[in-house]
Amino acid sequence: MPDAAPQRSDALKNREVILKVAHDALTESPDASLNSIAKRAGIGPGTLYRHFPTREALILAVYQHDVDRLIRSVPEILATRAPLDALRHWFTTLTTYVRVKHGLGDALHSDAAQKAIGETHAPVAAAIGRLLVACERAGEVRPGLDPDDVLLLLSCLWRTPDTPDGAARAGRLLELAIDGFRP
Repeated sequence: MPDAAPQRSDALKNREVILKVAHDALTESPDASLNSIAKRAGIGPGTLYRHFPTREALILAVYQHDVDRLIRSVPEILATRAPLDALRHWFTTLTTYVRVKHGLGDALHSDAAQKAIGETHAPVAAAIGRLLVACERAGEVRPGLDPDDVLLLLSCLWRTPDTPDGAARAGRLLELAIDGFRP
């Protein structure tokens, strides 16, 4: 939870380092301990706990940070990839971020988790809308696809196991959905 007072630049830098290191550590192992994350970040456990007093708070912050970064990446992705490839890339990356969130297990039902998930829905749907408009203009998807429908449909991607076989299945499911989006 952010403090009311502005954070010092070193505190902001520590927070960013913690989020990056935690993202990497949780991607490698959903069971990574907070102490191991602090050590990898080159900070003391007290510094980590000042920013994120619980494991849940850290995982939710990593998820929100990653999703915010992904939402902001839409213009760059569209500038460097064909629209349909941008959509594929974007959803594949979102799937990775959501899998980090799944490390929360039962904590996903907490008020804090539900609030964080709810806060990302509208911006994620808006980003999907931008990608769909670009795909529609390129003639790669049919007009009028609803971003919320696409998000719900493609939520199956992060329900696949986080294994090589699961990644292959997610790729096949993404292509099946895209085939359904075509004009």
